[in-house]
Amino acid sequence: MIEFKDISLLFDDKIIFKDFNLKIKRGEKVLLNAPSGSGKSTLFKLLLGFERPQEGQIELDGKNISSKTIKELRNKIAYVSQDVDIPNQKVDLVIEEIFDFHYNKNKELDRKKLSELLKFMNLSDEILSKQVNELSGGERARIGFIIAILLDRPILLLDEVTSALDSELKEKVVELTSKLDKTVLVISHDILWSEQKQFRIVRW
Repeated sequence: MIEFKDISLLFDDKIIFKDFNLKIKRGEKVLLNAPSGSGKSTLFKLLLGFERPQEGQIELDGKNISSKTIKELRNKIAYVSQDVDIPNQKVDLVIEEIFDFHYNKNKELDRKKLSELLKFMNLSDEILSKQVNELSGGERARIGFIIAILLDRPILLLDEVTSALDSELKEKVVELTSKLDKTVLVISHDILWSEQKQFRIVRW
């Protein structure tokens, strides 16, 4: 389903990837485990088309990721970045606007599920009326994760989504993610992920 083929990438004369290969099957859950600065987040950006390799190609569902295909292919991916970059406005408005995007026109915001996810993640419905800049790092991470779950796309990319959470919330995120019927790629230094038998650990 996802395949990185002989990927090479250089930034400022530093080799990030050299002839890198990785194949991920549909529905597989993968934990990317490599030292800081080794290109884990860059791998996500390559898959999303935000970066392009100098050599090699990336395929998603048999299609090569290129300027012609990226919009279609990106619509299959829900991505939670490490800094959870959310526009500074009311949380409820942020969520509504995401579901109003052209590429989400076939999806309807499930308010009942939103409320259930907020409760599961130890958040009250009152957070929906807050401005994003009023949220803590942990709250932003949880809102980003909840939005990704609500979008219900077949591929989920999580970049250090549990780093700002306490132990109880880490367990909740890992538990929920492990049960999803999706292809999941996770970047995390939290040991909880590596303890999940559902995840294949990829190291380099």
